[in-house]
Amino acid sequence: MAPRVLVDATAVPADRGGLGRYVDGLIAALASAGADLAVVCQRADAERCSRLAPQARVVAGPAAISHRSARLAWEQAGLPLLANQLGAEVIHEPYYTMPLRASQPVVVTIHDVTVFSAPEIHAPVRGGFYRSAVRTSLHRAARCLVPSQATRDELVRVLGADPDRIDVAYHGVDTVAFHRPDEQERRRVSDRLGLHGLPYVAFLGEITPRKNVSALVRGWATAVSDLDQPPALVLAGYPGWDGEVDRAVAEVPSHLRVVRPGYLRPTDLSGYLGGALVVGYPSQSEGFGLPVLEAMACGAPVLATRRLSLPEVGGEAVAYTEPDPDSIAIELKSLLADDERRRELGDAGFARAAQFTWSASAQAHLEAYARAAGALARPA
Repeated sequence: MAPRVLVDATAVPADRGGLGRYVDGLIAALASAGADLAVVCQRADAERCSRLAPQARVVAGPAAISHRSARLAWEQAGLPLLANQLGAEVIHEPYYTMPLRASQPVVVTIHDVTVFSAPEIHAPVRGGFYRSAVRTSLHRAARCLVPSQATRDELVRVLGADPDRIDVAYHGVDTVAFHRPDEQERRRVSDRLGLHGLPYVAFLGEITPRKNVSALVRGWATAVSDLDQPPALVLAGYPGWDGEVDRAVAEVPSHLRVVRPGYLRPTDLSGYLGGALVVGYPSQSEGFGLPVLEAMACGAPVLATRRLSLPEVGGEAVAYTEPDPDSIAIELKSLLADDERRRELGDAGFARAAQFTWSASAQAHLEAYARAAGALARPA
């Protein structure tokens, strides 16, 4: 019999970025699978979680946990109490950290290992916090979940983790939210970006050093500078903290156009990704690479790197580049000049994206929960 699971969704930020899409997709799929499910979330998310999982017990956490430090303190003291009150048999923490004194086995999702393998691309304080959290979860959690085989391999390689305690559960893609857009959707987003039908290359994600956006800016500028009608570059997503992007944008020739709209509304994402000539995602390292999968689901041709998990997601349905600006320029220029190649990639990516479902992800999670519950029952 499947255990009763409490999913702690309180770490999800208001902007519903990658973490929000993971938790939303998982909760809805667990509910559809008939899981014995409870969810605790921020007060602002209670109605949303109830819609996603109508049969689940949804509990709004205290108002104070909207602040990160208070949430982490509540996770240690308040969450175990709530789990006991709800009769939970397993707690799932979907974002690195975990309560240390819970009565129930805890399953923790570790999204990537770059705080160890590439510490220079993280802010020092943030990196130190997540290094501690990952080590603790590997040592104390009943099971750890990762979104790719590459992340599992990195945990084993970098930290000597026990692979038998790590379960791989690929993310899915919401094909309602991410779909091939019609002309009206594409035009609406283009108008909001101020492009009014002009072609563009797209990026979607948080602007941080590991996303390698500065190299994309420089590679794009080289690739399009001599074209009669150079496509714009649109950098959408949370601004992050990568100052090198600002320097790269400042170097862009005056006849080229960079658009930085910041966070886009979820309803605009299909029109944005599906309306791009190419979606560029030259990340240095990814635990999964959800924006690549989402762009594929929108029928967009994608240019990515072969770093870590990205080939697991893209397979042969995306174009690949090395992460340096010169390589990006060569591959991007080639794609922009080849309409047929872009159509082929768009079709192949769309077909491959259909293989990644939240239903399959939920099943992998349920198996991890069952293993965690069984692990607690085994004699020492």
